[in-house]
Amino acid sequence: MSEHRHMLITAGPTHERIDDVRYLANRSSGRMGIALSEAACRAGWRVTLLLGPVAADPAPGLCVERFESTADLERLLGLQFSACDVLIMAAAVADFKPKVMAKSKIKKAMLALNLELERTQDIVSEVDGNFIRVGFAAESENLLANARKKMAEKVLDLIVANDVTAPGCGFGSDTNKVTLISRDGEETDLPLMPKREVADKIWDWVIANE
Repeated sequence: MSEHRHMLITAGPTHERIDDVRYLANRSSGRMGIALSEAACRAGWRVTLLLGPVAADPAPGLCVERFESTADLERLLGLQFSACDVLIMAAAVADFKPKVMAKSKIKKAMLALNLELERTQDIVSEVDGNFIRVGFAAESENLLANARKKMAEKVLDLIVANDVTAPGCGFGSDTNKVTLISRDGEETDLPLMPKREVADKIWDWVIANE
């Protein structure tokens, strides 16, 4: 595949600030998105990786843009998505954020803390363009039903569903066991395997449908 083809990938968690030192987050390591970006690079694609605050490092030579919050990611996508041929949303974007960020560090001496939350923007639903869209559904129950619902709501071509409660799966793990669900209803169950191999399977689907 020639280098002019552009893949845009998001990976890692978002951090939604509560005050100057605290934030709401999730346990996403970014490894799945990084593995996907490296698979695309090996195939000769031009790749832009939008990467959240994670400890894992992508391979040298990748074009990486960093984000912290959902708003940061939304801004970066707005700058990048119009030039991509494939968008893979592997980032674990927070569903909620503090309605108001405290102006200074909240002191432990407080007897109680009532934290009011509001929904974050649904980023994928707002991205418009003629390109393949791949999303992820990390679920703890009703895996396939919830994944299909998410795929319809976000108008995805493929969704990668995984049960984060299963051994060896989900956030922070080097392995994953997923089901690939395409827009036409086809389902492919993959066995437990390293995330790099999962990335290769997703990449195979993208190439077959690009």
